[in-house]
Amino acid sequence: MQYDVAIIGGGITGSALAYELMRYRLNVTLLEKATEVGFGTSKSNSGVIHAGHHAPPNTLKGQLEWEGNQLWDKLADELGFGFKRIGELTVALDASQIPVLEELERQGKERGVSGLEIWDQPRIRREEPNLNPNILAALYAPTTGVTNPYEVCFALVENAIRNGLVVQCDTTVSAITKEGGCITLHTGHGEVRSRFVINAAGLFADQIAEMAGVPAFRISPRRGEEYLLDKRLAGLIERVIFPCPTPASKGILVIPTCDGTIMVGPTADPVDDKRDVSTTFAGAAEIFAAVNRLVPGISERDCIAEFAGLRAVADTEDFIIGASPLKGFINVAGIQSPGLTAAPAIARKVVRILGDEGLDLIPNETYIPNAPKPIHFSGLPTDEQILLCQRDPRYSQIVCRCECVGEGEIVDAIRRGARTLDGVKLRTRAGMGRCQGGFCTWRVMQLLARELNLPMTTLTKHGDGSWLICDREDAPCSPGS
Repeated sequence: MQYDVAIIGGGITGSALAYELMRYRLNVTLLEKATEVGFGTSKSNSGVIHAGHHAPPNTLKGQLEWEGNQLWDKLADELGFGFKRIGELTVALDASQIPVLEELERQGKERGVSGLEIWDQPRIRREEPNLNPNILAALYAPTTGVTNPYEVCFALVENAIRNGLVVQCDTTVSAITKEGGCITLHTGHGEVRSRFVINAAGLFADQIAEMAGVPAFRISPRRGEEYLLDKRLAGLIERVIFPCPTPASKGILVIPTCDGTIMVGPTADPVDDKRDVSTTFAGAAEIFAAVNRLVPGISERDCIAEFAGLRAVADTEDFIIGASPLKGFINVAGIQSPGLTAAPAIARKVVRILGDEGLDLIPNETYIPNAPKPIHFSGLPTDEQILLCQRDPRYSQIVCRCECVGEGEIVDAIRRGARTLDGVKLRTRAGMGRCQGGFCTWRVMQLLARELNLPMTTLTKHGDGSWLICDREDAPCSPGS
């Protein structure tokens, strides 16, 4: 089969583009090298939808940040993923930082960002009493939101599949050739032919461009460590807290997540290895020292999980979006922060580019904009939980005690596309609580094996050989041993 568009990469950019393209009468496929979409850079994103005033105005980031921000409410309403506009405070700890806040306010107002205000100390103390009392001033931005990036990827692709998208996971592109008007992607599962190819391969976008014979940029990984805190701190901080930014970084944040926990981070360390997602003692020390200057009540002892992700930083330090010298090959690369915020706007921009390059964009009359919303049992009022359990007793069979996730929710996640332990975890929060899966992992594996009709030994944590158990022949116990 020849496709109209093939997307390489199932992160937030590729997923948003797939969702947007299915509004048209097109044959589209998405190739993802991981076992599930959203398992690369997007899985470890901080989940902050930036207010719209952070990125420099003379960059593509600056042009797409605010446009993207304004598209999130409708997207969340249609697809049913978690999204809250909780606002942010960028704080000044000394007088020299106040002009930076004023410049950010001016930059945002010029862009049309609504609701920006500089708060003085009494207002800060009233609104966020647990912040460092020595903070002198803060720039308040109500348009900041939080979401779970992996949940968004799942929802975007799930909807796109309902509208005809063909997803090919565990599929790595190893070579690219072109004959006539068609580009061929060579993979371990055969050839994929398409008139247009979108290079949304994140950290590996430079290598994909090189395969296509149009190497024009380099992608360097920048590692960011994040630390998730115990849920008992829920409510300690109501808004995302930014330190005053420097020219090199937005700094280390305090983020009340969409699920009620608090996350702190990230670091920003250049690394050589595009697969290095290790956490370090130095990273933890850096983060908690920085966070204590903002919120003294947070301690390293509150940490229940730690992880790291890699930003795909282009050598231009800006987004790279546009047609390449190879006709039909479009780069969407260097999508680091505010890439999550800008993703819906990036997708629309790429669709316009495809139209300019000759792709017929005929509206799909049968397009389905909405998706059935997954049930999150723990978020329901008690009377609704009771009714649900009476209707479907599987919801009363609690599998994850920490996050109150039942069998019904996990089976639904598997039937929606979860293929791994992490796939279930990221869709339902089973295993994300204080015990980090110590209680529920085995039961989730049993449900995966049953629903997918697979032996336990084939199940993985996140694909790519991350098996959880293996067959072995135990030697019989000898007397006295």
